Amino acid sequence: MSDEEWERFLRESVTGVPGAPVEPSARAREMERRQQERPGEPEGWRTYTPARPRRRTGWYVTGLVVVVALLVVTLFPQRVAGWFDGDDGGQDGAPQAAESERPREAPGTEPDLRPTLAEPFRGSPAARWADGAAGITVPPAEATGWMDTAQVERALRRSRDFLVAAGLDSRVLRGERPTKAIALLNPHQEDVQEYLRTALSSKAPSGRTDPLLLFSRFRPEQSRLVGDVVKTRGRLTYREGRKGAVEVTADVTFVYPVTPAGGGGRDGEVVRTIVRRQVVMSWDDPARIITEPGTLTLVSYALDMTNGGCSAPTGYFVPPFGTDDKQDTDEAHRVDPYDRSKPIDTSDGTTATGGNCATATRS
Repeated sequence: MSDEEWERFLRESVTGVPGAPVEPSARAREMERRQQERPGEPEGWRTYTPARPRRRTGWYVTGLVVVVALLVVTLFPQRVAGWFDGDDGGQDGAPQAAESERPREAPGTEPDLRPTLAEPFRGSPAARWADGAAGITVPPAEATGWMDTAQVERALRRSRDFLVAAGLDSRVLRGERPTKAIALLNPHQEDVQEYLRTALSSKAPSGRTDPLLLFSRFRPEQSRLVGDVVKTRGRLTYREGRKGAVEVTADVTFVYPVTPAGGGGRDGEVVRTIVRRQVVMSWDDPARIITEPGTLTLVSYALDMTNGGCSAPTGYFVPPFGTDDKQDTDEAHRVDPYDRSKPIDTSDGTTATGGNCATATRS
């Protein structure tokens, strides 16, 4: 090898042959792999970009909503309470929530709309009430008095059965004998049995022997129900009564839409007879009280009604179609038949006279 070739060999050993491929280092290969797995500029300490501060607009919006809500509650407390109570002022909407306790005030007002045969509850708070037995709230059962939990549950169910048989049975509503309801009454309770014999006889009843105190009845030749739906709203409560008995109290309002039987030239007329009953029932311990299994003892019963007739008792509701009911109502005594925030007046011991001939503020 000549001196020139030797010098070129040494020089190329240090600097490399021009154009020859170069083997990347381990670090270069690692960086290339990371770049392929995460495209874009690698996030290292040399490329870090400080995060932009976020604008706290969410807090301002939340605060504004809270302020507006508090303002609405302050200015319209009854309306807001109606929202939570399921009352939208009579407008169409979801059914009203079940009544679990006595309401604090009457339902809100609704548009002044006349009921029709197609919509018999139109313009009434009852439009959103439940149908039939579904509107009678039954509380959870707990062992009380002489009964265990299962027995209390059975007593509550049968108490509601009595209300259904007395106020919703289609045969009874047509004026027939309330056989199913009577079967649930203690046959050894002499005063009640005497009341039933007198009230359901052919004789004209008096105020204290009026069958309407317990049973809802219409004369089929005078009026008929519109459709097969009766709206209800109410609840059962219970406690330990005398001698360990389980005492159940029912407070229920029934709304019956009726129309004249046979038309009589008044086709399309609909009147709502509104009845509120409070019945106290005792499920007695058979070891201490003479009773029959599955029957209840009546402690008290009271009635309040509107559009049920103001004349002498007949044993039937008499809706005031046209000018059928000649007796004037008491304009000085005005009642809201849908107001369940007040108890029934039971001062006379049997029946409340407040709604019988008072002037209803709405029906």
